[in-house]
Amino acid sequence: MVLGTSSGVGKSLITAGLCRLLRRRGERPVPFKGQNMSLNAYVDEEGGEMAYAQALQAWAAGLKPCSAMNPVLLKPQGQSRSEVIHLGQPVGVSRAETYYQNWFRPGWLAIRQGLAICQEQEGRLVIEGAGSPVEMNLQARDLTNLRLAQFLRARCVLVADIERGGVFAQIIGTLQLLRPVERPLIAGLLINRFRGQRSLFEGGRLWLEQQTGLPVLGVLSWLGERFPPEDSLDLLERQNRKPNADLRIAVIRLPSISNFSDFDPLVAETTVQVDWLQPTTTGSLDHYDAVLLPGSKQTVADLKALQAANMDKGLQNYVAAGGVLLAICGGLQMAGQVLRDFHGLEAETPEQVKGLGLLPLLTTFAPNKVRRQWSTTTTWPEPGEPCTGFELHRGQTVALADDVQPLYGEPGLGWVSSCGRVAGTYLHGCFEAGPWRRHWLNWLRHRRGLPPLPTTIAHHSVQRDCLLDRLADALAEDVNVEPLLAD
Repeated sequence: MVLGTSSGVGKSLITAGLCRLLRRRGERPVPFKGQNMSLNAYVDEEGGEMAYAQALQAWAAGLKPCSAMNPVLLKPQGQSRSEVIHLGQPVGVSRAETYYQNWFRPGWLAIRQGLAICQEQEGRLVIEGAGSPVEMNLQARDLTNLRLAQFLRARCVLVADIERGGVFAQIIGTLQLLRPVERPLIAGLLINRFRGQRSLFEGGRLWLEQQTGLPVLGVLSWLGERFPPEDSLDLLERQNRKPNADLRIAVIRLPSISNFSDFDPLVAETTVQVDWLQPTTTGSLDHYDAVLLPGSKQTVADLKALQAANMDKGLQNYVAAGGVLLAICGGLQMAGQVLRDFHGLEAETPEQVKGLGLLPLLTTFAPNKVRRQWSTTTTWPEPGEPCTGFELHRGQTVALADDVQPLYGEPGLGWVSSCGRVAGTYLHGCFEAGPWRRHWLNWLRHRRGLPPLPTTIAHHSVQRDCLLDRLADALAEDVNVEPLLAD
């Protein structure tokens, strides 16, 4: 089990790296996180929702993602409320102040059921903790750290982030707050995100081992590779500047942005600069080659946020002046003419909202979610290109006019305007299809008079797999995992 001294110390990626490392050693690692809070979601083959981080860990382990690997998923939806998902299925909405009162027992049952499913794979569980294991006001009701570690008698590694500063206090303080019955679960320490020569930390390593009686299993160097962030706040910290990029693309960072990993393949393109813009951004969008409107957990609320910031006018002016806009999922719904919420799913009372009017679409929200994977072909910008991904949304969308055409072979999955400059898709992960992504980028490049890029490139999953291999290489070089694997 990978525990951390706080949120954001690197547990997700270290867990993914351990899964890949164990797979290389001939083992069968099975990732697991009892409870996760994230708006970056994935849909498995059975239509179950799970956190994208656990999907990434499954790919690292060479397994198909399964919602049992993340049996409790909480998706924040504003006003201290979260949608509660158990074993891939929505089961209700909870307020923060009543969550443990109402959902602790059902959550623990879902975790036990998820464990049973994962243990059927007869492998070694590689478990990710959540936040800090010693939040004293929550410790008695903690579903996914020490309760789970004790239940499984897991060997735990405690990860601390030296980049944040105060790494000694992080570790000593966490260990001091453990109960006597929990302390023996910790098998070792891991220092993450170290910059410079590791030999300079040798005195610190010795001090930690003397003070704690625990081995420092490794000092993991800072990783320059980019991975899908688990928390949308990371987007503000990962502005990867490419001063020589040919194209500049803006992603509107909605207040409740979801599935932001959709844009990882674009970020990985060396010729593309991706900027994340707050809705309050002022000024013209005209210097961007394209604007992307992403998914949202609160489509209507985020639409109103755009309108309150006058960014709706900015987007409309940008498109009217010849700009290119691609909207995904909730962004597609916002880009339409009308959004109808007769059941009060997006707000406390039923309402009908005027959209951005960039596509002639009508969306009607419905209680049941659409959750399914797709393998399809596109009609634009290059007909017949294979494209894969998944749907994850409430609501059905229909075209109100004939001046849009289907974006895919299947109706209702996406649309593109007759001019080809405005498109909307329900397909998360559409940019992962390498040839389609390059055809779209080449269309943008043609508008700028730039030469085309090669389109015979692999699916983004191949590049992602290489990055996971590099992560495993770093762990193999910097970390001694043997104490975690001892019988």
